[in-house]
Amino acid sequence: MALTTTDVLRWLQHLARTLHEQSAYLTQLDAAIGDADHGINMDRGFTAVNGKLAGLSDADIGTIFKTVGMTLVSTVGGASGPLYGTAFLRAGTVTAGKSVLESADIVALLDAAIEGVKARGKAQTGEKTMLDALVPALEAARQAQAEQQDIAHVLRRSSEAAEVGMKETIPMLATKGRASYLGERSIGHQDPGATSSWLILKTWADTADQEEGGS
Repeated sequence: MALTTTDVLRWLQHLARTLHEQSAYLTQLDAAIGDADHGINMDRGFTAVNGKLAGLSDADIGTIFKTVGMTLVSTVGGASGPLYGTAFLRAGTVTAGKSVLESADIVALLDAAIEGVKARGKAQTGEKTMLDALVPALEAARQAQAEQQDIAHVLRRSSEAAEVGMKETIPMLATKGRASYLGERSIGHQDPGATSSWLILKTWADTADQEEGGS
C-alpha cells in the first residue's frame, strides 16, 4: 500500500475538520500555560488550508505540503504558524515531485519537519513542546519502516508514539515559549502543541486505515 496525492488531500480535509472540532479543547489546554489561542489559531490556519485544497488536485505532494506551510505561516498567529509552517515546508522539500508516498517517505518527511521545528524554535525534546510528540513519532515510524511494515502501520505506530509523548508532557517543566514564564506552575498541564501534533498524526493514521479498508 502507498499513499497517493488524493489520499494526502483527503487527510488534510479530515485534519481541518478535526482541528475545528477540537479547537475549544486545544484552546482550553493553552489557557492553562499559554495565550489561550492555540485552538483558535490552528482552526483558522487549517480552514484556510482547506479552502485551497480543491485547487491542488493536480499538484504533486511536495507542492501540496509547501502550500500548506505557506498558508499556515501567513494565517496562523503566535508561534504555531512559523513552527507548523516550517514543518510542512520542509516536508514539502523532501517530497517534491512525488505523487505517491511509501513508508520510507513518511520517515523522511517527519525527519525533515522535525529538523525544521528544532531550527525555528531553538528547542529540543524534554522542554514541553510539540517536539515531545513529534520526535517519538519519528522514532516509531523509523522502527516500523525498518520492520518493513506497510504505510498504514507506520502511520499508526507513529501516532501512538506521539500520543504517549503528548501525555508525557504533563509532568514536564516548560523551558521554551510562553509556558516557560510560568516556571513550576507549568507542571501538571498537557502541552497544547504536542496535542495538536498528535492530532495531525492521528488523523493521518485514521485516513490511511480507511483507505486500506477500502472505505
